[in-house]
Amino acid sequence: MRFLSVNLDCVLIEFPSLEETIATYHFLQHSQHPYIQEMIPAARTILVYFDCLCIDVKKLIQWISTQKIKQDFFNTGKEVILQVDYQGADLTHVAEYLGISVDEVIYKHTHSHWQVAFIGFAPGFAYLVSPDHPFTSIPRLASPRKKIRAGSVGLAGEYSGVYPKDSPGGWQLIGQTDEKMWDIHRAQPALLLPSDQVIFKDVRNHPTQISVPNKPVSIPKRNEKSAIFEVKNVGLQVLVQDDGRKNMSKLGIGRAGAMDDRAFKSANLIVGNPSDAAVFEILNGGLRLKVLQSTVIAVTGAAAALWITYTNSNKVQESLYQPIALDAGDEVYISPPLAGLRNYLAIRGGFAVERVLESASHDVLAELGPLPIKVGDQIYADQLKTQAVNLDQSAITLPSKGETVVVDVILGPRADWFNRQSVDLLFSQAWLVTTESNRIGLRLVGEQPLQRQINQELPSEGCCTGAIQVPANGQPVLFMNDHPLTGGYPVIAAVAPYHLGLIAQLAAGCFIQFRKISDFMDIASHEYTA
Repeated sequence: MRFLSVNLDCVLIEFPSLEETIATYHFLQHSQHPYIQEMIPAARTILVYFDCLCIDVKKLIQWISTQKIKQDFFNTGKEVILQVDYQGADLTHVAEYLGISVDEVIYKHTHSHWQVAFIGFAPGFAYLVSPDHPFTSIPRLASPRKKIRAGSVGLAGEYSGVYPKDSPGGWQLIGQTDEKMWDIHRAQPALLLPSDQVIFKDVRNHPTQISVPNKPVSIPKRNEKSAIFEVKNVGLQVLVQDDGRKNMSKLGIGRAGAMDDRAFKSANLIVGNPSDAAVFEILNGGLRLKVLQSTVIAVTGAAAALWITYTNSNKVQESLYQPIALDAGDEVYISPPLAGLRNYLAIRGGFAVERVLESASHDVLAELGPLPIKVGDQIYADQLKTQAVNLDQSAITLPSKGETVVVDVILGPRADWFNRQSVDLLFSQAWLVTTESNRIGLRLVGEQPLQRQINQELPSEGCCTGAIQVPANGQPVLFMNDHPLTGGYPVIAAVAPYHLGLIAQLAAGCFIQFRKISDFMDIASHEYTA
């Protein structure tokens, strides 16, 4: 196995085979090392997050390297039977490609032992492998479909899988199941988890059994108190965010959460809330609220003008990063910022919002959490335990359009896929933040694109927030909070965690100058071999 540098709090382990990857993943799961926080398995790698305050990465690597790991990873999870109607759009094409009959394809699929290797691509999308290796080279479609129906059973390479929801995709479709692979109202939303065993059953000529759904999770009742705000305008986007979903990667779900963690926590502390209470994340201003009940708010983040129209006085511009008492009839407006991009609004006692998978955050990619705030919404207050307001919070200087910010990065894990000139170019030229940027990632453009020296296909592998992926065009994509857990383009470097909040405040037209740091490993040789 090889250990590749990723970031200050995570490392990538690379293996020669899928079998070794799965075996090591299961071993590390059961070992419950006190400082391993989360793992993202993929085809040939495991991304390991660890507590960098409690253990040095070299000590963690040494511990993993000395463990004796057995390869008997099959037959370790629960058994799930999926009833499939084998009439998929690509079934005949798959049979022709393999040089066998359609019935033989179905026989191979239903008589092989399948097991979940890892979850990726989308919440609940399980990559299934088989020790029987019935299909080892099924190509993806040359042109992916724009929409594949939920429950579609497909093949790609050595994998089989079932699409958990309607989505684009390029797998070869051989059948359809009525089983719900992903249901947020189930106690376990993902039907399949890593190590589960799957049996496909052909039901073309047999009646389909009616499955009894799991008991849904209870949903909190709506707050019976009167609303505290009425939404008059929302601008580009207003989302509910908290500190995100932790340790949900086994379901195929990322953390999400507030983009600018410092500004988010400051807003809560200023009004006396727990630092992780839900807030509004406001993109590029434009939010207007009518106050329906007395409350205390704080607005932090981007350098926007905060206007309060008081019922007993004129319109007043109030300062950010301070508590503001409001009464019924007042009106709040946050203008588009002069510097920065995102503001955070907290109210004392917190917002009353539903939590989905232990968080109130809206995840743009996974489409989880409370819906985006819209005009006409009635906003309710929660009753969180509060304390004295904390005024020891202050703004930081944020960039305006056209300005350049210096951002620290850690080289790797796939820096060796690029020629020496491109690695130098990553740090020597400034990168423009384009308008095609959002909570999933920032699309960057440089005068000179990066060039790869290794052009083979990279099996999908785990990516951290801050990962700088480089697609074929050589123009980087910088992954942010709602990014997919795995990616198939090489990652040349990753933004240090302490600069992610700054990245979250970069509007289109800003420039990034990357600066290499070496706090994590000896960057000159960023891989360790066990």
